[in-house]
Amino acid sequence: MNQDLTVKSDSFEYKVHIHRDERGLGALVGNLPKASKSFVFCDEIVFELFNKFISFEFEKHSIDFEWIILKRGEKNKHISRLEKVYNSLIEKGADRKSILIALGGGVVGDFTGFVASTFLRGIRFVQVPTTLLAMVDSSVGGKVAVNVGRGKNMVGSFYQPEFVYIPLNVLDTLPKREWKCGLAEIVKHGLLAGGDYFELVQSLGKSDLRSDSTRLMEVVKGSIGFKASIVSQDEKENGLRAILNFGHTTGHAIESLTKYKRYSHGEAVAKGIVTALIVSKQKFDFSDLEWVTVLKIYKALGLSPVIFEKNTEILSHMSHDKKKDGKDLRFVLLKKIGEPVFGITVTESEILQSLKLQKSMDWR
Repeated sequence: MNQDLTVKSDSFEYKVHIHRDERGLGALVGNLPKASKSFVFCDEIVFELFNKFISFEFEKHSIDFEWIILKRGEKNKHISRLEKVYNSLIEKGADRKSILIALGGGVVGDFTGFVASTFLRGIRFVQVPTTLLAMVDSSVGGKVAVNVGRGKNMVGSFYQPEFVYIPLNVLDTLPKREWKCGLAEIVKHGLLAGGDYFELVQSLGKSDLRSDSTRLMEVVKGSIGFKASIVSQDEKENGLRAILNFGHTTGHAIESLTKYKRYSHGEAVAKGIVTALIVSKQKFDFSDLEWVTVLKIYKALGLSPVIFEKNTEILSHMSHDKKKDGKDLRFVLLKKIGEPVFGITVTESEILQSLKLQKSMDWR
């Protein structure tokens, strides 16, 4: 079973191919545009998992390609890693007709996209996400970036892929922790979208965490479709697209504070969503009934809202957030499920109060 979606605006258009069949990654080759040479970017673990298969498919179709192997982890999406990669591309003969293929999770996708956006002032790239989180989030929308010492994604650009290829089969290689990361993003999209899509997210259970689940296919398609609809209206986050930062103000601060070692992006965002909902209860009287509904979803999917880090240290790392407004921060909040509001000013004292409340709750 395969599904195709289109991400389109006045300035760009590309296809998202969702595949779930026996060809798996092999079907990628048939979708590749012509290129002088293809460069497959991946980390060491993905290389070990797929190198023989990808190499066989590319060589069988006489595609000239090279591997660019990156170190694994968020800390390696650092600006200091760029020079080595640029030099490697030059040495391997990359030119303006080459194409970069990001094969991996969000770190690889972000990094590869940033390289593509800057190498020779911009060459083509393809997103091939291999984690659930990357499939429903970073692979679509054209946000590419690298990290610096004081913040995540502080150096980047908006640069759309040539197309996105999503092989659901590879999800069977994911550990449970990586599944939860993607589920956090799916829950976020459900809360923002509301309606039928939120109901579909509510119906997800642990039994659906397998690549051949029909419900999972529907959820992935719905999540990508929701994000695509937002990006199509506001590519460069001048307004509406800001709602996709729901949960990220706290989430990014926790990631930065723990040097991207303790939590994955999805785990941090799951905690940040709860912080944002607590602030929403204070500012917009987000209903107790919907609050309980969200907590039931968290329990059903094994997501954790628990924060261990010091509140003042989290606040300090929030101060580097791109959404900062003077001393205060701007949050994405919910008036109710399916009714997000963005650019809401939240004071330092309100943030500290919310974090304190989040820590005091019994999450059992």
